[in-house]
Amino acid sequence: MPAPDPDLLARALARSIEAPVSIEGLRRLSGGASRETWAFDAVAGDGERAGLVLRRDPGAHTGQSDRSTECSLLQAAAAGGVPVPAVRLLLEPADGLGSGFVMERVEGETIPRKILRDDEYAGARPRLAAQAGEIAAAIHALDVDALPPLPVLAARAQLAQQRDLLDGFGEPHPAFELGLEWLERNLPPERAEARFVHGDYRNGNFIVGSDGLRAVLDWELAHLGDPVEDLGWLCVKSWRFGMDRVVGGFGDVPALLDAYERVSGERVDEERLRFWVVLGTLKWGVICIAQAFTHLNGIVRSVELATLGRRVCEMEWDVLDLLQGGW
Repeated sequence: MPAPDPDLLARALARSIEAPVSIEGLRRLSGGASRETWAFDAVAGDGERAGLVLRRDPGAHTGQSDRSTECSLLQAAAAGGVPVPAVRLLLEPADGLGSGFVMERVEGETIPRKILRDDEYAGARPRLAAQAGEIAAAIHALDVDALPPLPVLAARAQLAQQRDLLDGFGEPHPAFELGLEWLERNLPPERAEARFVHGDYRNGNFIVGSDGLRAVLDWELAHLGDPVEDLGWLCVKSWRFGMDRVVGGFGDVPALLDAYERVSGERVDEERLRFWVVLGTLKWGVICIAQAFTHLNGIVRSVELATLGRRVCEMEWDVLDLLQGGW
């Protein structure tokens, strides 16, 4: 889709701001191949500025939720005490801007390399694992009956999904086959009731400031299932971005689980966590294969997608290491 029309955006914002505004500094943010994210300032006649962000689908939406669902989830999360950007406006068809919503811009950093290495965040890094545990507990406490309809993806269903995807590629990946066999043998007992799961809870989807974790982004993969999935995904090695700390590259497992227990009252068993780390690692490997196929088959020609294909061997190594007891 073309860049959003500033005049149309200003007209739509008049519904929530209730005053004429002009749009300045409209720029597309990096990341989000399947979703567009645009930052801009809404400037009132008296010069007052509001930093905002537009999230929209580039066309017909793909994935597990459209922008209206993500908008509803953000509003529910905010009501449940989860730090998220406040939603200002859900776009309507008459706005002529596609499917999307406008939210407030939270200042901070999302690039993991900077969060994990820059001096500006040195004071925040020791707090991030505990903050991530506390916020995850708040996310998992959201009332599922108050949420829009979401798919249920328990462990067994996800395992079958990954098996089908891997078989569909028609190429051998022995390390992943070993991982699938291990996961089958170590399936954790299913919970009596599925809980809300963010689905992409990791370093890279956090806004971090010098004071720590300020907001959680990218709710488009939300579903119902085992909440430990989120904690396991946060511990997948790929989301450590070259650092040694297991939790997002910035912290350790005890800090994460202790904080989660303080807020939720539930102690997460480390073996259950390990199951979800193995499944998350294998899942990311399968996603990388799929991305490479997208490029090789000419569906989308992209150096980034081709490069992800080269990373599959990293996930194969990581799965083997996890099966030997590593983290």
